[in-house]
Order: sequence, then structure tokens, then C-alpha cells
Amino acid sequence: MRKSILAALAAIPWVAAAVFAQGGAQPPGVPQTPPAPGFQPTARPQAPAPYNCDPVNPNATPEARALLKTLCAVSGKGILSGQHNFPNQRSQDTDKVNEITGKYPAIWGSDFGFTDGEDKDSIVHRDLMIEEAKKQAAAGSIIYLCWHMLRPTEDEPGQAGASWRGSVQAKLTDEQWMELITPDTPLHKRWEKYMDSAAEYLKQLQDAHIPVLWRPLHENNGGFFWWGGRPGPSGTAQLYREVYSRMVNVHHLDNLIWVWNQNGPAPAGEFANFFPGQKFVDVVSYDNYRALSDRYYYELMALADGKPVALGEVGAPPSAEVLKAQPKWAWFMVWAGMVSDRIKPAYSDPYTIKRGDPIPKN
Repeated sequence: MRKSILAALAAIPWVAAAVFAQGGAQPPGVPQTPPAPGFQPTARPQAPAPYNCDPVNPNATPEARALLKTLCAVSGKGILSGQHNFPNQRSQDTDKVNEITGKYPAIWGSDFGFTDGEDKDSIVHRDLMIEEAKKQAAAGSIIYLCWHMLRPTEDEPGQAGASWRGSVQAKLTDEQWMELITPDTPLHKRWEKYMDSAAEYLKQLQDAHIPVLWRPLHENNGGFFWWGGRPGPSGTAQLYREVYSRMVNVHHLDNLIWVWNQNGPAPAGEFANFFPGQKFVDVVSYDNYRALSDRYYYELMALADGKPVALGEVGAPPSAEVLKAQPKWAWFMVWAGMVSDRIKPAYSDPYTIKRGDPIPKN
């Protein structure tokens, strides 16, 4: 039957030409129609080049490049263990991990802080926090830093017990926000001075050839920090890009691996509204103190588009069952003050990479 239909069509040349041209070929017996003068066949779009694990900063130091390669190598083959420490407690929680498990985490994390005095979040001893980072790096730890910063409408340091809700978790008005992201305005200049204060310390680590997993404006889809909860091109994503521009283009901090961070639970699709763009993100990360739903994992994987994904903050390491379903997490970071016997199963699992363990190869 099909042969008889083709034969009938072939007997009507203009019909045959129209029908068979859809498949890119003419039927037997129909003259080939030459292309019109100047005709250019439509080129097929080329597939994007596979991710080659290069940092978004083209001037990244050799150490930063090696760190990102490590994250890529680990992904799907293991998970780096991490432990956060309050800035004025240096290594208190990391040492507790060792007391419980006999192992040290692969990643040492801390914060630039925001309070005065001897509070756990004090900025008074930032120099000691940086010295601890150097000590941890010398021992083989990966360094990971974030910053619970005051609103740029206030001066550092804040007050313990008052500045958490009074500033870090307070709000800026819409007018203040627009001034903040507008160059050369008074509030923008204050913001730049904030960035400059942290850059001085990050520069010390760069001079010591220490790369840093840098997680600015963390949990930025959440409205509980002054910098977060503003979707769209002029929202939190723009402020993240401002941080990148200041640190990379002004201070030439090339030792940073840029970790973009979201918080859950969250509505489906929310993360995309805060994404600053592939040119500003080396790692896509996620904070969650509840069950690690597959949905968030796949949403973040889609945004990462081949780049490493990580668990920026957790209350306890993910279980072996979770990691079987979500194998690409490159690291987990247990938050300070939350170290307990719940970490034991992960630290006894060979899939979890501790400080000094061999790193899988690509």
C-alpha cells in the first residue's frame, strides 16, 4: 500500500517535491530543484560545550582552580564532610567532631561575624579567625567562609543580643534597597566599605595561597535576612553580582570559589527567581534543616547545569539513603553548635570524605 501511495505522489511532481522535501530528499524520478541564489541552509544549533570545571573568574589562582577540580572529582563519588565554627570560637566544633569520631572534617567553616565584645559572633577577633583558617589549611582542611552582616545602614560592630533581629534580620525599605544597588549613592558607598573590610582579610588568605569556598548573601531566597527575599533582576541577585564585582574587579580576589546559596523548604521554582547567572556562580548550594526532598535536589541540579552542587548548611549529615538518591552533593556543612552523636554514621561511612582521605579522581 505504501509503495502505491509513493508511486501516485511521484506521478504529480509538484506534490511529490513538497511532501518529500520535508524529509530532506526528493523521490525517484523527480528533478532536483536547485537552491535559490544566495540561499544558505539553516545551521543546526551546536550543543553547548560540556562543563570543564573552570572557575567563573578567569583570573582564578591555581589553588582556586585545583579546589574546584576537587569538587568536580568528588561529585557522585563521595561527599566532603564539613563543620562550621562560630568566628570567635575558631575550631571549637571542628575539634568536637574529632572527639566524637576520631576524624576531622574535610572542610573547616566560619563566618565574618557582626557583634562586639567576646560574643561567639564577634568581629573583634577577625584576625584570629583568619589565623585559624591558615592553621586549618596547613593541616589539610578546605576553607569555607560566609558572613552574617549587619544592614549597611548601621556601623560595625553590632551588639550581642540586639543586632541579630535588630539588623541582620531587619529590613531595608524599597527606597533604601534601590539606593543600595545604585552606584555612587551614599548607601552604596557604605556598602562598598563593608565589602572592603572583608576583602582585607580574604586578601590575607590569597597571599598565603589559600583558596576559599566563599558563600556571600547566603539563603538569599529567604526573607529573614535583610539581603534576601527580593526576587527578580533588581533584587537579591543584583546585590550578589555587586559583591562579585567588588571582590573580583576591584580587590582582585582570585582565590574565591563562588558559592551561591538557597534555603528550603521553598515553593517549586522559587530558586530560579534569585539566580544571578552562570557567569557569577561556581557552586550551587542549598541549606535545609529538615528532610532533603528530591525535588530541591533536581531543581538545583537544573540551575547548576553541570556545576557542583552542595549542602551549605545542615543540622546533621545526610543519610546513606539520601545520598543514594541524591549522589551529586559535593559536601555537607553541619552548623556550629549542632555537633552530636548524629554525625557518627556519616563519619564511619567510607563514602564520606574526611580530612586526609584520598580524593576520587575524574
